[in-house]
Amino acid sequence: MRNKVTVVGGGNVGASCAMNLAFKELADVVLIDVVEGVPQGKGLDMLQSGPIEGYDVHITGANDYEATANSDVVVITAGLARKPGMSRDDLLFANYDVVKSVTEKVAQHSPNAILVLVTNPLDAMCWTAYKTSKFPKHRVIGMAGVLDTARFRTFIAAELNVSIENVTAVVLGGHGDTMVPIVRLSSVSGIPLTELIDQATLDKLVERTRTGGAEIVKYLKTGSAYYAPSAAAVEMVESILKDKKKVLPCAALLEGEYGVNGLFVGVPVKLGSKGIEKIYEIKLTDEEKAMLAKSAAAVEELVSVLKTKGA
Repeated sequence: MRNKVTVVGGGNVGASCAMNLAFKELADVVLIDVVEGVPQGKGLDMLQSGPIEGYDVHITGANDYEATANSDVVVITAGLARKPGMSRDDLLFANYDVVKSVTEKVAQHSPNAILVLVTNPLDAMCWTAYKTSKFPKHRVIGMAGVLDTARFRTFIAAELNVSIENVTAVVLGGHGDTMVPIVRLSSVSGIPLTELIDQATLDKLVERTRTGGAEIVKYLKTGSAYYAPSAAAVEMVESILKDKKKVLPCAALLEGEYGVNGLFVGVPVKLGSKGIEKIYEIKLTDEEKAMLAKSAAAVEELVSVLKTKGA
């Protein structure tokens, strides 16, 4: 019996995610969107790519959550992008409503699913899905660190003109300007970055990683990144469905780890068939601890805003 993955949101991220899942033949895919015809049309288009690309999975588009019943994994990409004149709080409340509604329906139809959140602001949306679904914490996971790490690795490889496959990087913290790339633990085939790149250049690479999403938005003007975010989500789904037990940086609910309580923050985790099977607590320097605390405080600020509105 094949695995089943639901992707909520038929926009650029969701559609790219569904396509990547099909390419890798990881599961039958259900693409859900509120706009009538969009998921059906995109799903049919992807299905008809199968004979050409050589994948046999079934792809269904739907507006009704009955089609998603008994999904193994649900990837939530639905939500609004920030528009001109919209404050961060406006976006927060708009996407809170979306993610809360989606999660209620998902939990009803797939009570044993693992949730992978992509909607921004990511860490606050993970908290929303966790509170709404009442799923155990190991089954609610945020996609951020895999993307942030990929960006850091891309910039390092380009700077050194080396294979991307040889670059290992570690990024902790919330998804946004306060993320914490751990340069000390990043390397090229085991060679520390500090032996390969001068400090000034490293600082520029770290800053470019932190603003990686904004850089793409600046170019696109009317949209945001979707190829890399969808690829990152699918890497997480693959590790879960194949029980690969990859160690990936993901947003996880911390309960004392790194001195953080009750918040979703990006940390290294082992992803297997049960979802998050282990959280790895790295020994950090005082400077790194301070940066992570600042990042966690930014997440806490968003969650506090939701709480004040009765969320």
